[in-house]
This record gives sequence, C-alpha cells and structure tokens, in this order.
Amino acid sequence: MSTYPPTQCGIATFTEDTVNAIQKIYGKSISCEICEITFKGEADKSSAYHLPSKNREAYAAVANDINKDDAVKLVHIQHEFGLFGGEFGNYLLDFLEVIKKPIAYTFHSVIPNPDKKLKAIVRLLCSYSEAIFVMTNQSKKILMEEYGINEKDIALVEHGTHLVRYESTDQAKKKLALEDRLILSTFGLLGEGKSIETGLKALPQIVAQFPNVLYLILGKTHPNTIVDNVDHYRNSLEAIVKELHLEKNVRFVNEYLEVHELLDYLKATDVYLFTSKDPNQAVSGTFSYAMSCSCPIVASKIPHTLESLTSDIGILADIQDSDQFAKATLKLLSDSELRTHMALNAYAKTTKTSWENTALKHIKTYQKIATDLSKIKINYPEINMDHQKAMTSDLGIFQFCKISEPDLDAGYTIDDNARALIAMCKHYKLKGEETDIPYIKIYLDFIVRCQLKKGNFINYVDQFNVVEPKNSNENLEDSNGRAIWALGYLLSLENGTLPASIVYKATLSINKTLTFAKELHSPRAIAFAVKGLYQLYLVTPTERVLNLLNHLSKKLEKTYINTASKNWNWFEEKLTYANSVLPEALLISFVVTGNEAHKKIALESMDFLISKMFFNDKFKIISNQGWHEKGAIPHEYGEQPIEACYMMYGLDLFYQTFGDPMYKKNLKLAFDWFLGKNHLNHIMYNPITGGCYDGLEKGNVNLNQGAESTVCYLSARLLVESYTSKGKIIELPTGKKINAKNAAFLRFNEVKSATGTDNSVNESLGFNFKKKDITLTTLGKKREVTLK
Repeated sequence: MSTYPPTQCGIATFTEDTVNAIQKIYGKSISCEICEITFKGEADKSSAYHLPSKNREAYAAVANDINKDDAVKLVHIQHEFGLFGGEFGNYLLDFLEVIKKPIAYTFHSVIPNPDKKLKAIVRLLCSYSEAIFVMTNQSKKILMEEYGINEKDIALVEHGTHLVRYESTDQAKKKLALEDRLILSTFGLLGEGKSIETGLKALPQIVAQFPNVLYLILGKTHPNTIVDNVDHYRNSLEAIVKELHLEKNVRFVNEYLEVHELLDYLKATDVYLFTSKDPNQAVSGTFSYAMSCSCPIVASKIPHTLESLTSDIGILADIQDSDQFAKATLKLLSDSELRTHMALNAYAKTTKTSWENTALKHIKTYQKIATDLSKIKINYPEINMDHQKAMTSDLGIFQFCKISEPDLDAGYTIDDNARALIAMCKHYKLKGEETDIPYIKIYLDFIVRCQLKKGNFINYVDQFNVVEPKNSNENLEDSNGRAIWALGYLLSLENGTLPASIVYKATLSINKTLTFAKELHSPRAIAFAVKGLYQLYLVTPTERVLNLLNHLSKKLEKTYINTASKNWNWFEEKLTYANSVLPEALLISFVVTGNEAHKKIALESMDFLISKMFFNDKFKIISNQGWHEKGAIPHEYGEQPIEACYMMYGLDLFYQTFGDPMYKKNLKLAFDWFLGKNHLNHIMYNPITGGCYDGLEKGNVNLNQGAESTVCYLSARLLVESYTSKGKIIELPTGKKINAKNAAFLRFNEVKSATGTDNSVNESLGFNFKKKDITLTTLGKKREVTLK
C-alpha cells in the first residue's frame, strides 16, 4: 500500500524499486500487487486496489476487498504520516481495524522526542503489525527507546540502491559532453525542504577558485509546492542565481528523469551536495543514490547522513550553513586523489544495499510473518557472458579487475584461461552461439602459447605477452592439471560443432602433455588431469588415455589410504581449496574402469566433505583464512566463488552416477550461495556487469570482479541450467524411440546399444553401454534416440 508512479514522489519511486526487485528475484514464485494511494483523481489502471487518501469510508472498504482475496498473503504499508487522511494520518486505523491479513510497515519517518499524541498513534499503529521495517539504526533506536517498540518486531533494511557499472567521472562526463567542467549536483523533487539555496549561496566561494564548476540541479518541482500554476520555489532559486551572477555555473534540469538518465548524471558528478534542512529526516533516497553512484558527498547533518556518511566517503556540514558547504566542497575539489578514494568507498558501501539485496531481506521477514511463503524460490538470473568477454583481449582473459574494469597490469594466467575456456565451451554447448567460437580460440591459443617442449605449461604471462620470472619460483602442477582439464573438455564437444582447426590444435596440445601428466604429484593437479582425460576418453577411448587415467587415479587412492582415519575421511590433514575435485576424480575412475575401491573412497570422501560444508540447508565454503585443519575448529569467512562452482561439479557427477536426490539438493544449495544464501544475505554476482565478486568476507564482499570468480560463477550458472524445467533428467525406457530435444541429460539403464539421428550418440557412449546410469549431455537440439 503506497503511492506509486505515475505519481511523482519519493515514496512512490521507493515502492516501485522495491516491488521491481522482489519481482526480479522471486517473480516465478510470487507477485506483488499495489493498493495505490492517491490524492486527486483515480488510481493507475494497473493497480489491483485503490485508496483515495482523503476519503475515510474507503479505508474499511478496501480492507474488506483485500480480505476476500485469498491470493493476498500479507499487506506491506509504506508509511508516511502525510500519505493518509486525518490527524497524523489516523484514517489508516479504519483500514487496520478491518484487515485480517498480516501487516508490515516501512516507516519512512521516525520522529524523535514525540509528544503524547504522536507517541500514542505510533504505538497503536505498531500494535496492528507483525513487522516494522526501518532504514537506519537511529530509527530503530528511536522506536525502541522513545516509543517502546520491541526490538524483535523491527527489521533493519537500509534504503535500496541501484547497482551501476562503476566508471570514473571522466568516462561518465563524456556521455554528457561535460568533459571540461567540474560537476556539482543535487537531485530530487524540488521543494523548500531540499534547501537548494544553501548550495547556491556556497557557490560564489567555490567559483572564485574553480571557475569551470557547473552546479546541476536535477529534477522537477514537487507538484504539491506549485500553487495556481506558479512555481514559487524554483522562481526563488533562479532569482538567487541572477543575484549572485551564477548563470554560467548553474544549470536547472527541470525534468522527472528516468533512472538511467539520473544515474548517468550522478556518475559524472565530482561532488554531490545534499542540502536538506529537515533535522528529523530519517532517511533520504537521493543521498543513497548518490553514494551508489560513487559520489563524494558534502551533506547536511540529518539522522541518515550522521549514521552513513563516514569521513572516508564525504564531509558533514551544519544544516543551511553555506560557508561550511563551500569550504568542504573546496577541500574535495582541490584533491582528486581524495575524491577517487571516497568514490570507491561510497560504491563499496552501497553495493550491499542494492535493491536485489534488500529484496532478499524483505522476503526473509515476510516468511516469518505470513503463511504459505516458505517455498518461495529465487529466480535463476539470465546467463550473461558479457563480463567474461569484456575481460578478454586478443591474447587471453586478464587475471584481475579493479571493480569491473580489467586490470591490465595483472597480466594473464593459464589458470584463468583454462577456466574461461571451459565456461565458454559450456556456453557454446548450451546455446550454440557462433560468437563464442572466437573466444574459445583465444583461450585455446593462450594455453598452447604457454606449453613448453616437454608438454608442460607455464602459468604467468604479462600484459605484453612476456613470460614472467615467477614461473620459475612456483609449483605449477595445479595450473598444468587445469590446462589438461580444459583441453579435454573442449575435445569432448560433439564432432562438427567446432572448426576443425580448433579441434586439431587442442588434440596436438593434449597429446603432447600426456607423457608429462604421468609425473604429476599434487592431488589437485592429478584430479584436474583426470577430469580432462575423462573428457578426452569420451571421444577418443584409447588404451593410452585409459591407462594414464587409471595410473593417476591410483595415486589419489594411495594418498587417501595413507592419510584417512576415523572421523577424517580425507586425502590430506586439512581441507583447503578445490576439495571436491578429489572425490570427483575417483568417481570418474569408477565410472570408466569399474574400480570398486575407487567408488568406495569417492563416496566416503564426498560424504565427509558434504558434512563439513552443508548445515541446516545452507552451504558454507571452507575459509581461505587458515583452512580447516584436522581436529581444529574451522576458520570462518574468506569464502571464494570457485569453491561453490567446484562443489557443484562434483555433486553433479555424483547425482548423475547414483541418482541420490541429496546430491541434487546440495548442488542447488551451493548455487544459492551465489544468489544470496550466505551469512551476509548478499548476492555475489553483479547483474549489471555479468561479473561475480571476488570473495565473501565477514562483513563485506570483495567488489572486484576478476576472472576466477566471474568464470566460476558462469560455469556454475551454466551447470544449474541443466536442472531447470527445460533441462531435466529423463529416464528412457529401452526399445522405444525418444525425442530428446528438451533434455539436458539422458539416463540409460541397462543399455547394450543405442542408435540415433546423431552418430555422436554411439561415439559418446560406446565405451560404456553396459554400465548402469549412463549420461549423455545434449545440446538442446532435436535428437531421437532408440535404446536396446
């Protein structure tokens, strides 16, 4: 229940953003309907319900209508005293007396030092509710200490912010043809409460030192302040501009800007001026938006800014003190490094308050107060390869990013290019997009470029394609194992889907490394190599590949036997990184060779690993800050996206092999970690860039979106696509022709032979037709298979 666009007010915009975020994240499970509050005329026709604010009889009537709607599970009221009729908006009580659905509020104003009447009305409102959302700690404190509201009834969810692609002000200014100006800005529906005159009166001091300053005043005038079609407030501001001779330094953008236009202006801003004069303003959306667009800020002291504007983000000034605003602005304009530092800090601080993250927190609270919401599921985001492609040059994929911009100085690694090759091959396998092929070629060429005469690989290459000295000082076995895995995966794609030149080059490279691979000692390097050899064996079932796979698997078996003990069914004395590839490799050995000992170890070790990473329907990644040593309390935090991806790979193979739904359930829980099911309730991918954040710490995420994290998220997303409704596992009976167009996996039970419209059916499965539960990954294209 709220005002809603096309009504132009801050709460209408806030509600629209909240609803859009919930629909985006949960739209396949639930929908949000609007009971639109209006002051003049009718509601928008798209609104499910309508509440004319000044019509007291309408309050009980609309409550009765909502009560009759079984689909409505709760009513969330966006509360501001002025939205509702009566003294302190007390007409709302008529609605609350009748409504039978659970009630939640968002209090947009929490007024300190209330008199008896205000305190009584707020306490009465709260008595009808199941949950009260506030946006600052100060608001929560006031409700508890001054209104006597129980803490358990209050949910703190900070004002949402739009995720934006980080870019420097210089880049943003080019879009607006403002390259030669220093930009100050303020935005919002103009009214006296904004106190824009404070910024205008500070401007002469600023212009005296920086004549190229341009102050952008963005936004239309609030309709409630226009009387008889006369815009008195804007007229007064224009008069100040003329009086102070600031015509060349002030620009009014008298428009209700679309979000993307507003964000472009804010990203081009050198210093944002927040000049509100309301000392009791609990929260400001304009302030939050400016922070999310990485604006250094000079702000008047209201509860929201006092709580959120730390000294590493901006400078506070007394309300309506133009001199303080001028001095603070001059300090920031005089120090570009300080502005850059503040910009990055502001961006980092507001990423956790993205609308996507606020949607998670809203639903979490809704589930506590309403029935039938326990099974709400998060929508899987669209598959977006843009960031991986943006990080890729003609040589390969860059190792790191600064936020979302490739860090050229970091150079390249075979680790990342191997992972990128697998992800792009997975995407090509799923989508069949020809535009993927040039990237597949780039990553393959990088791997070949790194191969030495003996067949082994270097790992590090700088941005100028020069081999880095540290290749001689590090153990590169794991990197070599990843390269073998990537080459094998590429070759496992069906015949004819990739250009012959790519297949030929990959074949030469992997054949060259087979002799070297025999000497691998690192358990993970061995496991990666086994994964690659398995993929190679699917298409080239030679004795040499089989013997090498068996040889390496026995090394892993020996490692396990020498280390595992009671209550520690593992290959090493501690759990570290990429743990799941170890049991996965031994399960591969069982699938290929039928070695029962390897099956036993695979099951024991995977069950042990699951017991350390899954608790109460949540996935917890082994911390990279000390790992998990045998007999010790595991370290916390320091969680890396790669671990979720690798665990999903392993669980996928276990599910395909044994059909135990527990593996499938845990696979999806591991993917949910990316979607915000983690200790911070923070989504780990960035839907704007297509990247993935580099790590989850105790109280924040690492906002850099490097190659490892991004590629691993994309691989995980591509894998989970096979478990959606369009990519389900289909049990096929023998002796019957099946159209398998929409299957991601075909499971064959006790099959001796198969024929089909695509000869690769036989090539993919010919080595293993007599085994149970054989799987074949399809391309989502039409295929008919007859089983015997």
